[in-house]
Amino acid sequence: MAGTGGPVATFSVWDYVVFAGTIVSAAGIGLFQAIRGRKETSSAEFLLGGRQMTAVPVAMSLTASFMSGITVIGTPAEAYRFGAAFWLFGFSYAIMSAITAEIFVPLFYRLGITSAYEYLEMRFNRLIRLIGTSMYIVQTALYTGLVIYAPALALNQITGLDLWGVLVATGAVCIVYCTLGGLKAVIWTDVLQMVIMLAGFVAVIARGAVLQGGLTKIWQDAAEGGRLDAFDFDPDPLKRHTFWTIVVGGSIMWTSIYSINQSQVQRYISCKTLGHAKMSLYVNMVGLWVTVSLAVFSGLTMYSIYKNCDPLSNGDIGTPDQLLPYLVMDILAAYPGIPGLFVAAAYSGTLSTVSSSINALVAVTVEDFIFPLCKNLTQKQVTWLNMGLSVFFGALCIGMAGVASVMGSVLQAALSIFGMISGPLLGLYLLGMLFRTTNSIGGLSGMIIGLALTLWVGIGGQIYPPTDEKTKPLSVSTSGCNNSQSNTTASPWTSPVTLTQQPDFRPPIADSWYSLSYVYFSLFGMLTTMVSGLLLSMITGGCKQEKLNSDLFVTKSDLICFTCCRKSEASEGTEKASTDLHMGVDNLAYTDIDETSKVLGNAAELKRKDRCYHILKATLTELDAF
Repeated sequence: MAGTGGPVATFSVWDYVVFAGTIVSAAGIGLFQAIRGRKETSSAEFLLGGRQMTAVPVAMSLTASFMSGITVIGTPAEAYRFGAAFWLFGFSYAIMSAITAEIFVPLFYRLGITSAYEYLEMRFNRLIRLIGTSMYIVQTALYTGLVIYAPALALNQITGLDLWGVLVATGAVCIVYCTLGGLKAVIWTDVLQMVIMLAGFVAVIARGAVLQGGLTKIWQDAAEGGRLDAFDFDPDPLKRHTFWTIVVGGSIMWTSIYSINQSQVQRYISCKTLGHAKMSLYVNMVGLWVTVSLAVFSGLTMYSIYKNCDPLSNGDIGTPDQLLPYLVMDILAAYPGIPGLFVAAAYSGTLSTVSSSINALVAVTVEDFIFPLCKNLTQKQVTWLNMGLSVFFGALCIGMAGVASVMGSVLQAALSIFGMISGPLLGLYLLGMLFRTTNSIGGLSGMIIGLALTLWVGIGGQIYPPTDEKTKPLSVSTSGCNNSQSNTTASPWTSPVTLTQQPDFRPPIADSWYSLSYVYFSLFGMLTTMVSGLLLSMITGGCKQEKLNSDLFVTKSDLICFTCCRKSEASEGTEKASTDLHMGVDNLAYTDIDETSKVLGNAAELKRKDRCYHILKATLTELDAF
């Protein structure tokens, strides 16, 4: 009987069929896009989908990129153990979408960039660009290893398949369709995987509702267990999740993920118009709301079923990240193919994130490291280079999964990685975009200070995890467990798993500095970078800089969205400002560039013409900058 503990079923033949069919379909999309676009082999086509993508598929891809297997496995476990507070990230998603769509997207679109880190060279210097790119590569490799490891562990426990065999197979599938299909394959595969991921959540909730007597009973059980007390307005920054940590800290954290992370930037600049790019972010916001809501409610469903027999306390599983896979095999094994659908959902999230990471790592490496050194590469050489790098980074991410195995809870570890590295980097971008006073010395020094401080608190928190007094795990019970059943049969779920343990010695700083909520890492890094960067810029002559190109700063017109749409329609056929031009019609700058690219066949020459075009256009239209 579900919810009483003990061993559960394993995969059936139909589960393997459903799971394998999903993986084959994902690889098939890559092959289809490769065959369909075999004549369109330019670097822009491979890395940016020819800049002809529309809002809806890009939005679903944006959502799938960071709603990975970590979300499928980690978020329900979070809601089960700590309650529904994680749902408050819905407010953070809304704030993040507005900031990214109205500030960052118009700026990147106007500059016509391929790598998000091109901006750092335009605004500061090449050294800062290479440092920013290197930070992104390290962050993405670590995060992707974590993404691969999480569902591989679940599949290993459900099926008994070798863990490293599963890890290698995951990376291999991603390498195939990234190498052959480029960004179009990644985006359209993400659409399929997003649908499968949501279907997995719906299956868990529907079956749980049937077993428990309806959704109302699940909600009632969650309320009685304290799982619905989400609105904690305590301002203490050391408490893991409060309203303020999630809404304030979470907004900055997700802004750093969506606004300057190449995996996401590469998607919305692949849209054919600025209007599509902005709309993709707002549609993505809705997708994030739906995904996190289903994930949290899956966790509440799990609590309703196991409220009297916690599998973790009862010894049926070895780590919280196995909670949802255990539930699936407990309540859905009687329906052949459904457990396979769930594992496919977890793997769909993983495949989408890994493929996004590989494609983005290739883009920044080619743009930031290869092109400046090898300026005369033919188009065919660039195409082979893109494919070779896809294989290399895929292998690297598989290797980093070994590091991920010692990082504890997958959800918190993943978000901590972004906070520690993306926060200072976001501060550097904001210094460049908002303040003309900022110079290269101040910007670089501020980012180094911010990075050093966030790494100190983040790594310290990993070594000396916050106590239960700060994390506030909710109570669970084993009073209803059928212990006689669970003790007579060995469970495949209790194999040893490396978790972060409390060390014997705990310094005083561990209960203050190291206990800072992981959600605040990004905010802390951003603020320290901006404050120290501004001060150092003023000290080192930032106020005396020569006149800078106004295109490098946020402009007034960037902050107007729907007004620009109306202006674009009203002034059809007349000369428009750059943001109006791109808002509702084809991106003529990119159209012209693609035609020029076919004639020249030289990426470096194309980039120079691109920048000259935008600088000339900005001069003619005399855009007023802040």
